[in-house]
Amino acid sequence: MYSPLITIILTTYNRAHLISETLDSIIAQTYTNWECIIIDDNSSDHTVQLVKKQVVNDNRFILIVKPETICQGLPASRNIGIKKAKGEFLVFFDDDDIIHPQLIEICVASFKNKDISFVHYKKQSFEGDFNKDLLKPILNIEARQLEENIYEKVILGKLPLASCTVMWKTALFEKNLFNEELMYAEEWECYSRLLILNNLRGSIIKNALYFNRKHQNSNTGEFWNNNPIRLASYIKAQQLVCENLMVFNLMTNKLKKYFFHKTYTLKSKMIISKLLEQSFMDKVYFWMYPLRFNLYKFLKQF
Repeated sequence: MYSPLITIILTTYNRAHLISETLDSIIAQTYTNWECIIIDDNSSDHTVQLVKKQVVNDNRFILIVKPETICQGLPASRNIGIKKAKGEFLVFFDDDDIIHPQLIEICVASFKNKDISFVHYKKQSFEGDFNKDLLKPILNIEARQLEENIYEKVILGKLPLASCTVMWKTALFEKNLFNEELMYAEEWECYSRLLILNNLRGSIIKNALYFNRKHQNSNTGEFWNNNPIRLASYIKAQQLVCENLMVFNLMTNKLKKYFFHKTYTLKSKMIISKLLEQSFMDKVYFWMYPLRFNLYKFLKQF
């Protein structure tokens, strides 16, 4: 039977009130050959004590309290986990979410196809109390293989690879860690980079296997509330992906329009500064973009 070791990387910070449900859903996995590396980012509540108490009798859990000398934040914590990972495949979970019991089992079955480097599955958001009926056994698994060169769809958001909705070959991260300067959109930048640098084949599971909790204190919640740190990180991530596409000559017209739109809506020329250095026509398009954008909005009404 094909049963590779799977590494789960779970980062946490001040989640004593939520992390127990996440740990319970990991312990409940039907696939049992896994290790879970928990990296605590120096929590000020009793998260560490709670985790120790809950996993004391299960040696598949490895708890690491991040040294204070290491950069704070999610990317640095995940990088610690990546460097410690022993599994052939790895997956990232958040400390406030719920995982379907069959998630690892279904992903491992997909990896029997040796040509793929990642498996993407659907997520479903929830607020308040979690509906445990969503964890019932899945009898019919809907899956298909993704086409090659999907980087454009991922960048444009047509194929949203959220941080916790992909299981990857661990070897892909040996030279492609998370950018520790980013405090938001770090997974979008990292995953886009992986796909730009490598012509990867993947599989998509259409079933919801991951359930993310929506609340104001999440990174996403803070971004939509205009947190300046999250917003600045989002702009920086846009710039990095744009420049990577240019380096490898993969910038399509669709992607140019996307980055021009982001530059206009986020009011940051920094995103496309390198692009504007190279082409006179791109400069013209940039200065004309507000007019084109507002004309499009006006015509769309009719």
